[in-house]
Amino acid sequence: MQYVTLNNGVEMPVLGFGVFQIPAAETERAVSEALAAGYRLLDTAAAYGNEEAVGRAIESSGIAREDLFVTTKLWVQDAPAQDNTRRAFETSLNKLGLDHLDLYLMHQPFGDVYGQWRAMEALNREGLTKAIGVSNFYPDRLIDLIVNNEITPAVNQIEVHPFFQRADYQDLMREHGVRIQSWAGFAEGKNDLFTNPVLTEIGKHHDKSVAQVVLRWLTQRDVIAIPKSVRAERMAENLDVFDFRLTDEQMARIATLDTGSSLFFDHHDPEMVTWLAKRRLDS
Repeated sequence: MQYVTLNNGVEMPVLGFGVFQIPAAETERAVSEALAAGYRLLDTAAAYGNEEAVGRAIESSGIAREDLFVTTKLWVQDAPAQDNTRRAFETSLNKLGLDHLDLYLMHQPFGDVYGQWRAMEALNREGLTKAIGVSNFYPDRLIDLIVNNEITPAVNQIEVHPFFQRADYQDLMREHGVRIQSWAGFAEGKNDLFTNPVLTEIGKHHDKSVAQVVLRWLTQRDVIAIPKSVRAERMAENLDVFDFRLTDEQMARIATLDTGSSLFFDHHDPEMVTWLAKRRLDS
């Protein structure tokens, strides 16, 4: 495994296992198989509804806590945001069965962002989470948060894949000490990613699958990746990406695939903002 160092000195695996859209009933098995395959970074969220299953898999794995890097995410909180953020954190921690997190992310840039962030800063200072960060923050929101608060986010987890590469944004984040993390690294198969001729040809050159090429492309850019799979053989394949390196020419060819646009949703769209900002979790 390769690691990146966050802005507070914490080391984070550059490749982990995500559980978005894995039903709670399947999550425990999937995470157990991922841990057995060698994954040590696990990424979940309160909004995914599977934190308890992740926690059961961690407990049954027998892996020492210090050898794991566990991330979960805060959903939009009602007022008073600071109090409710702490309660939401404690709920997530209890569901996971842990005494601390390695990384706690604000899932969406909506609601009382600054109240939520102040509570997250306090949790970080108390050692309840080793690092704090954000998710789905566009440049304007990220810079505003940095300028107006004491702790700079360690990570920003955003949509990054060959069709939406975010290279300029990554440069901006790097200037401010924020690590970029990808969600939907495979674009959920959109735009026929797994049969893309450029990625397929590069894969043949290295005797690797398209998925492995994409993960090597991400990790070679120092983009933290969290691929998801419910198949043990695919989990192992996704980890097997550190024994080859893409050439500058291959990286340049992949760069030509960038459309510059999201394949999912726009956080600037008023209807999407309304839906996300008003959504509340059941517990």
